[in-house]
Amino acid sequence: MRFPRPHQTVPGIKQEELRRHNLSLLLRYVHLAGPTQRATLTAQTGLNRSTIGALAADLASTAGLVREESPEVRSGAGRPSFVVVPETERYQVLAFDLKVDRIVGARVGLGGTLLARETVALQPDDRRLETVVKLTAATARLLVDALGPQARCVGVGVAAPAVVRGSDGFVRFAPNLGWEQEPLGEMLSGALADLLPGSTLEGSGVLVGNDADLGALAEQARGVARGHDDIVYLSGNVGVGAGIICGGRPMRGHGGYAGEVGHMVVNPAGQRCRCGARGCWETEVGTDAILRAAGHEPGEGVSVQDVVVAASGGDPRARWALDEASRWLAIGVGNLVNLFNPELVIFGGELRDLLALLEHDIVNRMGVSGLTMAREHVELVASALGGDSALFGAAELAFSRLLDDPLGVATSLAATGS
Repeated sequence: MRFPRPHQTVPGIKQEELRRHNLSLLLRYVHLAGPTQRATLTAQTGLNRSTIGALAADLASTAGLVREESPEVRSGAGRPSFVVVPETERYQVLAFDLKVDRIVGARVGLGGTLLARETVALQPDDRRLETVVKLTAATARLLVDALGPQARCVGVGVAAPAVVRGSDGFVRFAPNLGWEQEPLGEMLSGALADLLPGSTLEGSGVLVGNDADLGALAEQARGVARGHDDIVYLSGNVGVGAGIICGGRPMRGHGGYAGEVGHMVVNPAGQRCRCGARGCWETEVGTDAILRAAGHEPGEGVSVQDVVVAASGGDPRARWALDEASRWLAIGVGNLVNLFNPELVIFGGELRDLLALLEHDIVNRMGVSGLTMAREHVELVASALGGDSALFGAAELAFSRLLDDPLGVATSLAATGS
């Protein structure tokens, strides 16, 4: 894992700012790595032993964000190094993944533990923003009603298959939901404000992000991309998007709208896309395109996995459909590898189901043209979090305020009695 380094004593940096940064550094490490001995924290953060001890004590006694336990197994002579453990049950967030056909909601505890999960179907003939907000709020109520008496909800994060303005969760465009210029973040904040009075929702709102961006965040934090700084995460369902991390940092673009690779034109003579262009990548490798190529209509109850099984069993139509998908995947992935030179290209969503069967074909087709040096070290891998990458990414987004200012957020919650 890649973590920021502690601030050193630098003229102009106030002591309180230094302390807040180092508290954030310590809590973020434990949140991502899980229970960690003080000695390991000292080695990994660059802070000295006494500072680690003081910071851990502050997080434990002042805010109850962590607890310290004696190690189960002692190693070496001398006093054992305490283990710093995140308070998973006490500090939680709500996370939502808005999909085209359903809404998935969860309570996730500090440390990334999935504590509860709810799923509600989204009807194909009613994907209006008002309906989605109403169903999300109802799901949130189910999750909050099951909170323990000592538990605190410190945020709400939402992943949406949309071009999203991160500052306020305003949806610029979500073609597969039929949305354009919709105030998703504002409406969700209003719908949930009464449900969670005094939480960090008040005055700051629900945090909304693009599902592929959040999938990349989750895979780097908790999945197959841990320890990797240059990745492309592909979210493949009805639409196709990408979350891109370069040099350890998310690549968002000037307006925050980078990664809309599903609307990269790969076949100018292809099908008309929902965005209005012709031959976008998602018209060739999206779920609907693969199902139709295999002789099925979306909504029949057939999945991409079913097509994979049929192709493996020798079904000629299914095999042809996947051969076409392989061809277009090779073109699109090859373009992304040339552009970003990643270490990993992660296949998420329903694209994950294709990789085991098609990886050899995709790699071979990528090798026909393009820059050898860009692809010589890249690996194509399946998402480790499966269909939950965006959900866990939404949880990480929801935890961001607490992780940035642990004592400030915890103190604010205590003051409001929530």
